[in-house]
Amino acid sequence: MILEGRVWKFGSDVDTDAIIPARYLNQSDAKELAKHVMEDERPEFVKEVKKGDLLLADKNFGCGSSREHAPLALKAAGISCIVAKSFARIFFRNSFNLGLPLLESPEASDAIQDGDLVRIDLNTGEIFDITQKKKFFATPIPPFMQELLKDGGLIPHLRKKRKRS
Repeated sequence: MILEGRVWKFGSDVDTDAIIPARYLNQSDAKELAKHVMEDERPEFVKEVKKGDLLLADKNFGCGSSREHAPLALKAAGISCIVAKSFARIFFRNSFNLGLPLLESPEASDAIQDGDLVRIDLNTGEIFDITQKKKFFATPIPPFMQELLKDGGLIPHLRKKRKRS
């Protein structure tokens, strides 16, 4: 799987309240949540993010409460992948369950700049900053997790497997 898009860079310890403010948690419609993603962190984000864009962060991205609304809102807003130095464990699991790929790469997190154009190969873990012409690596996503992502997340993946049985 190859992904390419503009980078939106964030810092450390971006919690789920920053990703989707708690005042919007009375709804679960992904398109409605996407209208408010990151609005308190970077108000321009929701207006300018495009389908296929990438999010880059420092350490501990997705900390805070365990709500699935956070990765759901990011995916619905068009984010195709998140690269960070590290992720909160429950955010990591929720993201894959919802079909949003995550990669850990401290080098990429430090070097890639906001607005850079980046290409990611989820099969190899290669992250290529097209703007800076620099290559970085992350641990590749295992094949069984890539299958889950291709199916759109855990529930669609399980439904597909059940149909085959």
